[in-house]
Amino acid sequence: MAKQDIDQIFADQPWLDPEAEPFVKIRSLTKTFGSITAVSSVDLDIYESELFSMLGGSGCGKSTLLRMLAGFETPTAGSIFIDGVDMSDVPPYDRPVNMMFQSYALFPHMTVEQNVAYGLKQDRVGKDEITERVNSMLEIVELPTFANRKPHQLSGGQRQRVALARALVKNPKVLLLDEPLAALDKRLREQTQFELMNIQEQLGITFIVVTHDQEEAMTLSTRIAVMDQGQFVQIGTPTDIYEYPQTRFIASFIGNVNMFEGRVVENHSDSVLVNSVNSNISFYIDHSMDVHENLRVWIALRPEKILVSDTPPANGAKHNVAKGIVDDIGYLGNFSTYKIRLDNGRIIEIVHPNQTRPRDGRHLVEWEEDVYLSWQPSSPVLLMK
Repeated sequence: MAKQDIDQIFADQPWLDPEAEPFVKIRSLTKTFGSITAVSSVDLDIYESELFSMLGGSGCGKSTLLRMLAGFETPTAGSIFIDGVDMSDVPPYDRPVNMMFQSYALFPHMTVEQNVAYGLKQDRVGKDEITERVNSMLEIVELPTFANRKPHQLSGGQRQRVALARALVKNPKVLLLDEPLAALDKRLREQTQFELMNIQEQLGITFIVVTHDQEEAMTLSTRIAVMDQGQFVQIGTPTDIYEYPQTRFIASFIGNVNMFEGRVVENHSDSVLVNSVNSNISFYIDHSMDVHENLRVWIALRPEKILVSDTPPANGAKHNVAKGIVDDIGYLGNFSTYKIRLDNGRIIEIVHPNQTRPRDGRHLVEWEEDVYLSWQPSSPVLLMK
C-alpha cells in the first residue's frame, strides 16, 4: 500500500495511527456512589473531530461518565485530559466543553435568538459579536426565520436544533450530547440524525453522544463504545461492532442475532468446522481461529445473512444449511421477517428485503411450508465467551 493511501487511512481513522494523539484521553476513570460502582476503571481515547457514541442500557454508567467529562461529577479515581490539559481541577464553567441535555432545557420566556445568545451574554461577549455568532449559528441549524419565536411555538425538531445552536455558539472544543434525540418521534429522529452529522462535519467539533438507541449510534458514529456494568466491553466502528462482535453480549445487544451453542470438530489453517450442540447444523467458517477441537463455542448468525428457499441448495452442501417449517411471517414493507422452526423446535429468524412486489399477495415462502436455509461461510461469527 502506498504511503499516501496509509496517510489517508490515518486521516480518516486516526485511532489506527499509533502516533496520533487523542483529543480526549480518559485513564482509569472510576466513579462510586457509596457501595455502588457506576464507572469502573475505564480507559478511552477520542480523537479530534470524531462523532463518538457511548452506547448502553439504562444504569450502565454512560451518563455518569458524560457528567464527569462535563465536570458535574467528580471522579473517585482516574483522570480526564482534553486537548492535552488535565481537567482534574478545572470547574465545569471553565472546561472547553458544552453540554446539550435530553430535555433541551430552553428558557420558555426567551425567544430563539435570546436562548442561543444566553451563554455569550453570561460570558460578557460584545453585543456585535453576539449578534454575528447567533445569526451564523441559526443559519447553520436552518432556523434564521424563527429567531423571534418562543420555544412553545416550535416543533420538537426545531427545539432540538435551538438547543444544539445554544450549545455550539460558544465554540466548545467538545460537545457532550445526552440522549439528544430521545424526545423526537421515529421519523423525525431519523431525519435529525443526518442533520446532526452534517452540522458536526461542517463545524469539525468533537461530539460525544450518550444513547441507548442502537440504530442511532450506528448511524451517527465514527466509533462506538458499548458499556455494560460500568465498563467498556467493545470499542470500534459501527461495522466492527456489528459484523465482528467480541462476545455474545455484544452480538445480542447490537441488532438481532441467531445464537447457537456448538463444539469445534475441525480446526485448519484456513477454516473451522463447528457442530451445533442442540441441532444437526454444522457451521463451516472460512477463516482460521485460535481454537482447539472439542472447545465449547457459540455461533452468532445475523438474520439478514440467511437465505431461505422452498428448494434445497443446488450444490448438495452438508455445511451451512438447515431445514425447517415456516412458523410465522412479518411483513414490514421494505423487508419481511420469517420465523423458521427446526425439527428440534428451535426458531431461527430470517430477514429478507422485499426487492420486488409480491405476485397475488404471496410471500417469498408461506406459512407451514417446508423450507431450506443456507448461508455463506463468511457469515457465522465464532465467539468464545
